Amino acid sequence: MCGIVGIVAQSPVNQSIYDALTVLQHRGQDAAGIVTITEDGNFRLRKANGLVRDVFDVKHMHRLRGNVGIGHVRYPTAGSSSSAEAQPFYVNSPFGIALAHNGNLTNADELKEMLFNEARRHINTTSDSEVLLNVLAHELCYEPNLQLTPEHVFGAVSRVHKRCRGGYAAIAMIIGQGMVAFRDAFGIRPIVLGKRAKADGGFDYMVASESVALDAVGYQFVRDLAPGEAVYITDQGELFSQQCSDDPKCCPCIFEYVYFARPDSKIDGVSVYASRVRMGQRLGKKIAKEWADLDIDVVIPIPETSCDIALEIANNLDLPYRQGFVKNRYIGRTFIMPGQTERVKSVRRKLNAITTEFKGKNVLLVDDSIVRGTTSNQIIEMAREAGAKKVYFASAAPEIRFPNVYGIDMPSANELIGHGRELDEICDIIGADGLIFQDLADLELAVQDGNPDIDQFETSVFTGQYVTGDVTQEYLEHIDQVRNDDAKADEEFFQNSSNMELHNEGHP
Repeated sequence: MCGIVGIVAQSPVNQSIYDALTVLQHRGQDAAGIVTITEDGNFRLRKANGLVRDVFDVKHMHRLRGNVGIGHVRYPTAGSSSSAEAQPFYVNSPFGIALAHNGNLTNADELKEMLFNEARRHINTTSDSEVLLNVLAHELCYEPNLQLTPEHVFGAVSRVHKRCRGGYAAIAMIIGQGMVAFRDAFGIRPIVLGKRAKADGGFDYMVASESVALDAVGYQFVRDLAPGEAVYITDQGELFSQQCSDDPKCCPCIFEYVYFARPDSKIDGVSVYASRVRMGQRLGKKIAKEWADLDIDVVIPIPETSCDIALEIANNLDLPYRQGFVKNRYIGRTFIMPGQTERVKSVRRKLNAITTEFKGKNVLLVDDSIVRGTTSNQIIEMAREAGAKKVYFASAAPEIRFPNVYGIDMPSANELIGHGRELDEICDIIGADGLIFQDLADLELAVQDGNPDIDQFETSVFTGQYVTGDVTQEYLEHIDQVRNDDAKADEEFFQNSSNMELHNEGHP
């Protein structure tokens, strides 16, 4: 999962992009980058591994001049976390194009072959974002004139949709032309449009992964981009939009609401906060029905995503709600950590139990989901060490049994605790005295209640049914090979070794 932002304005955009990326930091903590276009028509780029606050110094911000720019925060869905994979990417032809992308192309290998054979374009990284950039650049090469029209841009995006499969939201800026943002035909990955009034009566425009990024820099939310839609903003600030897919369908990723998005965002007309409240209400009713005989003393969330959910469960069960864990806010999300060893270490550094809330009590711990089970197991151990008599566990999402192929690093199927296991076995592995999961139907209704026009969600991690209809067992085996922890460790070692060799060659 990644966060993207783009701004076309009358004034410098570097600070606004930086500020927007800081509130999208939850979407990726591996790397960050900003690219702007200067007045003399050149790219200015800064990107590196690390958090936004660590990647950009004052000297970088001074260098990132210009009134048009895009930004990106990243965590990897495949391959290494090398800084070579950091975004945005750019190509010099045609015009000069830079792109930031959130999602995953399921036919990236096929597209790489096409780009080489048809366009003589070389892809220098393992990132499918570089592939998407080159596909867009290739399609824009069909325009013989030096000035693009909205029709030419939308025609190129339409051809991108025909070539590319998977889930993607992307922002690209074209030197001397403008900025284009587009969303996959199923609307799997989110992207929103905002505006801000200018002194001359026109508008500055902004696009971003979540509405909270608009709020942070004073832009007014206009709307979500529709599935398959593209918006084109010229350098002069003219806004154009067009549906670029022949068969768009709205199937947003339900995991955005469960875990990824900030609670103060709205995605496809649904308040993330309100959807989590409804998740807690529905799960609370299920617990009351199926666990009526359990002597639960207190409900405790595993911060922070599950706090709103746990509060509603406590209200429904008429039980005390307590904050039993203190979170170290300077430790990143363990779900995004690149290796199993690092994830195990980080859980203890991330959370500390308040002993008085556990000692001698039967506690119900609530989390948004269980992926590998690493965090759940460690936290249950912490609760017992703090003196809990019994530890029950509730998940606001159903069992995650299948990998995600649309831009979330739901890992190799064999690393998912829910894959091929029944409820009792999962419960034993994480060490709980009882385990209960939200029903998928209730999860879907909790989100759908915020926007009844959404009649389908992307729920493949729970069902194994992929909405794009192109995901084969062969492809799943391929991503299993590149996403498992051993593969990532090998790639990281290779990248580090290569970087050291390059360093030594350049400095004898």
